Amino acid sequence: MPLDAQSSNAAGLNVAVLVSIGRHPLTARTRRADQDARAVEMALSLKGASVNLMHAGQHDSDHEEAIRGYLGMGIEEVRLLEQMPEADVVPVLTDALRASSPQLVLTGTRAETGEGSGILPYLLAEALGWPVINGLAAVEKVEKGVATVLQALPRGKRRRLRVRLPAIATVDTSAPSARQSAFGPARRGEFDVQPHASEADAALTQWQIQPARKRPKRLKVIKSSSARDRFKAAAAKSDGGGGQLLNDVTPEQGAEAIFKLLREEGVLR
Repeated sequence: MPLDAQSSNAAGLNVAVLVSIGRHPLTARTRRADQDARAVEMALSLKGASVNLMHAGQHDSDHEEAIRGYLGMGIEEVRLLEQMPEADVVPVLTDALRASSPQLVLTGTRAETGEGSGILPYLLAEALGWPVINGLAAVEKVEKGVATVLQALPRGKRRRLRVRLPAIATVDTSAPSARQSAFGPARRGEFDVQPHASEADAALTQWQIQPARKRPKRLKVIKSSSARDRFKAAAAKSDGGGGQLLNDVTPEQGAEAIFKLLREEGVLR
């Protein structure tokens, strides 16, 4: 039986958690990001570990209030790497992680604001030369620079992995839920604001960002005289019919098939 995350022993482990600004799905108000909060919860569950929070972004009242949601989980201080709006945070986070030398870096799978592409952990891992674990569900133990972890797989399955540290791991909704943020600790927590030079994200400046709108779903016209047949047709699951299954192909052939599909769907031109 695997050890529960609450009993994980990681004495002396230096853990850095990258946190971002979240957005409530209904009210659109800023808040702590759910997946990042789960990453903080997982870091706090590692007994004997030193947990440090890091955020790269603006320092204003709205952002500060959202970050205090992490402080309310029992964190005394957040290191804030001050950046200009629409800045590329990869360089400043890479330098900060290289200087602080954590053994394990935890973060959410993707941000709730901004690009939300989920590619940041992979860019950091590429720059630092560290391995990446996606879908981290639990850390079982850490011994002699090697972490034994559980990775979440589809349909509730888990896979045990052994990864040599330092490493970066992403946390999603398969990880334990975060504790509530307490008002007192959130107010008492401090910010270590460190101004850094900002590098503009050239690609982001060329994008046009607007709120997504739900499009009406086209209803299938069912021609049938009986109510039973109409209900059966409406509840039936339609087959895609346009998919293609690739087996025993080279990476180049798989990439070519994906590229062709994106061209046909109009994603790439």
